[in-house]
Amino acid sequence: QVQLTESGGGLVQPGGSLKLSCVASGRASSYTAMAWFRQAPGKERQFVAASRWSSGITYYTDSVKGRFTISRDNAKNTVYLQMNSLVPEDTAVYYCAIGSPILSALRSDNAYYYWGQGTQVTVSS
Repeated sequence: QVQLTESGGGLVQPGGSLKLSCVASGRASSYTAMAWFRQAPGKERQFVAASRWSSGITYYTDSVKGRFTISRDNAKNTVYLQMNSLVPEDTAVYYCAIGSPILSALRSDNAYYYWGQGTQVTVSS
């Protein structure tokens, strides 16, 4: 069993920044990757970024490349999502997730076993 707790969401103006955190407790070390997804109102949940524990390799959806950075602190069992140059289209509930997806499934929400409760990010002037 793994518990994931996100924090760091809020309201920010276009062009601003936010840093999301996700703390994993329980048997997090049993899994190989953590990821961030987001869901905007009326839309399906979308992959944002992922990080594999062993290799440290990171993956991003095209719309956030160069603006978002996923990072982790293994000692704290925490993964972060630094979001810069935010635009209104980034408005969504952001979720962290943990699992052991194969590479081809890394961007699929079905590949992750545990999810956090979500944190709201609103980009608006």
